[in-house]
Amino acid sequence: MLNVGSAFLHLPESAECRIWHYSSMADSVRLRVELFPADLEAFVDFYTRVLRFQVVEDRRNGDVPYVAVRRGECRIGAVAAWEAVDRRGRALPTGTEIVLEVDNLVEEETAVRSAGWSIDEPITNRPWGLQDFRLFDPDGYYIRITAVRH
Repeated sequence: MLNVGSAFLHLPESAECRIWHYSSMADSVRLRVELFPADLEAFVDFYTRVLRFQVVEDRRNGDVPYVAVRRGECRIGAVAAWEAVDRRGRALPTGTEIVLEVDNLVEEETAVRSAGWSIDEPITNRPWGLQDFRLFDPDGYYIRITAVRH
């Protein structure tokens, strides 16, 4: 008899049994976002000064200028856009919403305001039970900063 989770398999004594362990694919997945701003300097200024990320890779002087910032487990990379982009296409409902989960929402909003950045929507209680505030980065990417659900 072989115990497999909550089930028991009855096997003849002569049976060969191999147990395969599959780890969850989610264990090895991380999200890294790549953005395409018009100005890498404005990108770095916003994500470091306003949102308090740290530069972790800086190849702005390379053949293909690139920079990456990180805060906690969140990493955002940037390559300068090689042609003009209509900023309206980056906002909702056609664009992507970048959601940052934080422990202290009030502290985050205060930091953004203290950095002199405008907020599109102040802290709001949402119908789905969370609070968040919303803003745009220098290139029109829509950012929602939300409290971590406990």
